[in-house]
Amino acid sequence: MTEKKEKIKYIISDFVGALLAWTLFFIFRKVAVDKVPLTPSSLLDDPHFWTGIGILPLAWCLLYAFLGTYRNVRRKARLKELQTTFWTSLAGVIVIFFALLLDDNITGYRSYYSSFLVLFLLHFSLTYLGRLILTTRNARQIHSRKAGFATLMVGGGDKALQTYRDLDRQAVYSGNIFLGFVSQRTDSALSSIMPRLGTLCDIDNILATNQLEEVIIAVDDTDAPLVKELILQLVCRGDLIVKIVPELNDILYGSVKADSIFHSPLITITPRLMEQWQYSVKRLADIVISLLALIILSPLFLITALIVRLTSPGPVFYAQERIGFHGKPFMMHKFRSMYVDAERQGPALSSDDDPRITPFGRIMRKYRLDEIPQFYNVLRGTMSLVGPRPERQHFIDQIVRIAPEYRMLHRVKPGITSWGQVKYGYAENVDQMVQRLRYDLLYLENMSLTTDIKILLYTVLIILQGRGK
Repeated sequence: MTEKKEKIKYIISDFVGALLAWTLFFIFRKVAVDKVPLTPSSLLDDPHFWTGIGILPLAWCLLYAFLGTYRNVRRKARLKELQTTFWTSLAGVIVIFFALLLDDNITGYRSYYSSFLVLFLLHFSLTYLGRLILTTRNARQIHSRKAGFATLMVGGGDKALQTYRDLDRQAVYSGNIFLGFVSQRTDSALSSIMPRLGTLCDIDNILATNQLEEVIIAVDDTDAPLVKELILQLVCRGDLIVKIVPELNDILYGSVKADSIFHSPLITITPRLMEQWQYSVKRLADIVISLLALIILSPLFLITALIVRLTSPGPVFYAQERIGFHGKPFMMHKFRSMYVDAERQGPALSSDDDPRITPFGRIMRKYRLDEIPQFYNVLRGTMSLVGPRPERQHFIDQIVRIAPEYRMLHRVKPGITSWGQVKYGYAENVDQMVQRLRYDLLYLENMSLTTDIKILLYTVLIILQGRGK
């Protein structure tokens, strides 16, 4: 039972549900509202029927994908799915009535509202019925141990052993299929239950060679200092879900959120910082704003490129490798603001009186003109409009030695502007990078569309005032 196959089943189910709902609704309209004898021609000759058939099923599926319905379909809960389907169906049917049926000739409000209610009930019922069947089937396969989630246990002491036993003896099996465990100990009792895959130092290699979906951390007090570093290492790994066995204080402080009555309470660190629909809107805004910026600013783009070419020998653009989403390197593009071979003695950060910056480069940096080509990075998807500024691996290695939590920034795409850029500005050395880090971490904790809008507005204000570096 792979995630991809189950996702396809959900899409087909939603498509068929929307198709049937629209067809049955039109039959109801013809018979109960229009008082037309039901014949093939009375249904097939109506242009609204074919408009709905051609557009609505696909539109519904696109809406569900936009809202993140098809993410982690094997982990869906039936009650939560009921709530989500209800509200999505209600919102979608309202749009349909405004877009397709508002100009219909309906005799009285009673007929209009009854039509709305029938379409809503049909769409909601048929959509949820298909999802209920699929979700129930998936849940039964997981609870009967025929399917599950590839899991790694971190820890080899008494806590890890007890955690495994608790999970294995649950009244409703949670679906953790343990591929093995990692531990500094070579004499763990877990060895008789699952293979020991190595030590904590082998985590990167284990993740690379196994398609893990969950990591459960259950270390004893002797290994507790290693947990923070391990969590920072794991949270940037795509869709990997990290769960930690809580201490009593975690429960008292409200850190433990149980999503099932029957499952063991664990602290769950999910890779998603926002709801999927917000990610979708954020990406859509990135594309639209970047396209508009490149079109509207094209005269400025050409003028800037020409001045760079005329005022300093060398290429117009400067491409440099930076570390981005999930720690993957990418090439970031800028207008060249320094002399050629400015880093012939090695990587170095710039400062206010940096002699490597060209005279026109200082003007560009003041008004952030050198950043315009990065809209191309945003279009490609390697960057976002708002997100922590990407750095080079050379400086990241130095930052991590002082502040290991820097790795958390790789949970999101880097941005053209950021909370750190607005509040702190450019950094001239590693210590200043560490000071700016607190603002970028604050962004992760408060990440939302509203926060992005505020950062963009403040960035525009800084550019207009010429307060860039």
